[in-house]
Amino acid sequence: MYDNDLFSRWMGMELVTVGAGACTLRMTVRAEMLNGFGVAHGGITFSLADSAFAFACNSSGRHTVSIHCTVEHVAPVFENDVLTAEAVEEHLGNAVSNYAIRVTKQDGSAVAFFRGVAFRKKQVWE
Repeated sequence: MYDNDLFSRWMGMELVTVGAGACTLRMTVRAEMLNGFGVAHGGITFSLADSAFAFACNSSGRHTVSIHCTVEHVAPVFENDVLTAEAVEEHLGNAVSNYAIRVTKQDGSAVAFFRGVAFRKKQVWE
């Protein structure tokens, strides 16, 4: 799935680990990702967390799509910060599953908390 995800690769996301219901991604914030205040646009941390969410929820073998996502930005992110998103499955249901994604920067401090709800289709990954 990562190999075909042009957006995640364009953002510079590196797949660190992926396993049953979990995924860790890492990326470095570039200058073009900053907003008018000189901090990373909120969409950057959202996108990183969203990709980790997507890879984690699709790791169970069925095509899965998001149906609801929220994010809380708790600290600013600057150019050259190295962000890590860790997605963890909290509930795997037959049709709906829930995930928590924590985004941290290089010193381990949290910058965002993302929650995702996914719908599990019947179609399986080959």
